[in-house]
Amino acid sequence: MGDTSERGGTIRVVLADDEVMMRAGIGAILASVPGIEVVGEAADGAEAVSLVAELAPDVALLDVQMPGTDGLRATEAISAEYPGTAVIILTTFSEDAYIARALAGGASGFVLKSGDPNQLVSGIRAVVEGGAYLSPEVARRVISELDATGGRMSRASAARERAAALTDREREVLALLGEGCSNDEVARRLAIAPGTAKVHVRSILTRLDLRNRVQAAILAYEAGLLDHP
Repeated sequence: MGDTSERGGTIRVVLADDEVMMRAGIGAILASVPGIEVVGEAADGAEAVSLVAELAPDVALLDVQMPGTDGLRATEAISAEYPGTAVIILTTFSEDAYIARALAGGASGFVLKSGDPNQLVSGIRAVVEGGAYLSPEVARRVISELDATGGRMSRASAARERAAALTDREREVLALLGEGCSNDEVARRLAIAPGTAKVHVRSILTRLDLRNRVQAAILAYEAGLLDHP
């Protein structure tokens, strides 16, 4: 998947949720965003996988809990069989336990159903750019779960030490990744070129040995780079 700022095409989305009203609401949000089009809707995971096979969308937006084939199994199937389609999981606060399994299954992003619609749009754009996205609320929940296992102080200290190895500009970019910003949003917030933002993101992931934006967001929270950790 290439950067949409480079290819200039419409982002094509398949949406799967067994709740008709939820599909309608999310569909209406995305229909109002230039450059994003919902090309197919499904009520269960199996139907979503079939639509991905048929339509080859850029993004599959999947609810976790659906009858029959749930979002997790659909994620595993799509990631294995159709790697050109990135998967974003629609989650709730009560479904934290699914995050680790969904990550292992190949999901690239997690967005709260009750969250800011802008986060959904940011997540879609981020994963199409080849990154990963964890909405700030979900990131806080993940960190809370880690805190429950102990070692918060040592992790925070290690995160601050790792972030200290970055330049001032890279730390600014890392903080924005923690807020869920896409490359284009980072560029706008810092008044730099999109290409420069992309270079900074790649440098951060490489220098800190991070696999994706999800890990970067968590590190930003643990390092105290955000105003609302």
